[in-house]
Amino acid sequence: MNLSLTQHLEGIRAKGRGIFVPYIMAGDHDKGLDGLFETIDFLENQGVSAIEIGVPFSDPVADGPVIEAAGLRALAKNVSLRGIVQKLQERKSRVPLVLMTYFNPVYQYGLEAFVRDLENTTVKGLIIPDLPHEHEDLVKPFLKDSDLALVPLVSLTTGLERQKELVKDAQGFIYAVAVNGVTGKTDAYRDDLDQHLKNLSFFAPIPVLTGFGVSSQDDIERFNKVSDGVIVGSKIVKALHQGQASQIADFIKQGSQFKK
Repeated sequence: MNLSLTQHLEGIRAKGRGIFVPYIMAGDHDKGLDGLFETIDFLENQGVSAIEIGVPFSDPVADGPVIEAAGLRALAKNVSLRGIVQKLQERKSRVPLVLMTYFNPVYQYGLEAFVRDLENTTVKGLIIPDLPHEHEDLVKPFLKDSDLALVPLVSLTTGLERQKELVKDAQGFIYAVAVNGVTGKTDAYRDDLDQHLKNLSFFAPIPVLTGFGVSSQDDIERFNKVSDGVIVGSKIVKALHQGQASQIADFIKQGSQFKK
């Protein structure tokens, strides 16, 4: 049976809309974690499909400079995974939340306790970029009776057979990494990217979302043609930090209302 995150995103796709998921860094706010729901409310009011929430970590191997700096600002406010979970237990959001964390904070928290503490929150997905597919059995047994989807990442260098293995039993969505490198990359995309995304979307049983470097309406239009939607991180994190939420409200709203 599909988990609620999968069902939610498939419902958006069925209506002919592109899926739009913004990324924010928990605690990167003047009020620290006390400002988290303020940011969530802002994004929900623009009509986003779901929200990816980053967990600050001292060695963020997948994060580009904008998100890494946001993580350092959050760490300077003593923001931790445990504190984030406690904050998210305070109230529900209107859209599903997806936590993006590295494995070490989850391990330090305790896998069983981590999943249990998320049970009555709106967190419905987990992204753990440094957890290889071969080691997912460290986490999956604890997710068995939960409504938490472990979201797989598929890179440009992932061969076709391995792609099929990664997405075979996946839940939530497939995170298609659009560049070889870290988030926020601004170089030109590879020439074969669109075909890669078409192929992945063809055999993936659940929505495919394109992320890393997505920063313009042109990007949104392009990737909605070859996948089911986009994840936008660095552009939003930078704007929020600079106090420019109103300047990107239209960008987020247009991306959230994109008709395929």
